[in-house]
Amino acid sequence: MPPQKFRVQKSAGKFLASVFRDHEGMLLIDYLPKGQTIIAEYYSSLLVQLKDILKEKCCRKISKGVLFLNDNAPAHRALATQKKLAYMGFLCLDRPPYSPDLALSDCHLFPGLKKQLKGRHFSSDAEVTAATGTWLDGQISEFF
Repeated sequence: MPPQKFRVQKSAGKFLASVFRDHEGMLLIDYLPKGQTIIAEYYSSLLVQLKDILKEKCCRKISKGVLFLNDNAPAHRALATQKKLAYMGFLCLDRPPYSPDLALSDCHLFPGLKKQLKGRHFSSDAEVTAATGTWLDGQISEFF
């Protein structure tokens, strides 16, 4: 008897999400359009959106400024990004030297999300983003 062949189902593909959160929950999730790469200018525009959201949601809570933790992606380390962060008054925290490529969200946020999405099949990117947003919005503040 010949070996059984499995039918391969085409994946919807991968896409990149930029996630900004605070201790209470999600602030901004941006999904990069397919075929694009995050560059300093794109990331800087996200920072402007984040600043606007912070003004709207947290105006009374922010008294001493914003502490900002980036990972070591090239767009995050770019001089244009660093200048934009300084201009907006965000104080950047240094990444710990023992984990240069490991973001805290990789250990806490994304494993739960992956578990929630595991085994589900999505026919479009919109379905994935909706499921992701629903799960993230459904987390209680203690989760963050």
